[in-house]
Amino acid sequence: MLRKELREKMIAVCDQKIEAKGPDVGLSFYAFFKNKNDQPEVLMEAARWWIETHQLDHFEKAHKIKAMVESGV
Repeated sequence: MLRKELREKMIAVCDQKIEAKGPDVGLSFYAFFKNKNDQPEVLMEAARWWIETHQLDHFEKAHKIKAMVESGV
């Protein structure tokens, strides 16, 4: 389970990417963070959710990630 703040950020970033680049835009879990690693614990939480829990590819469709986060998986 992702912390509330991370879920909200992931949904917002997915919405921004979809709006800017269209419904088929892909992203990685790095899209939710700045280039500066100032939140290593949260970055690792996202990485575990993405890689270990769901075994997602490096790039996934933003609409797929948004749906997964909204559904609570």
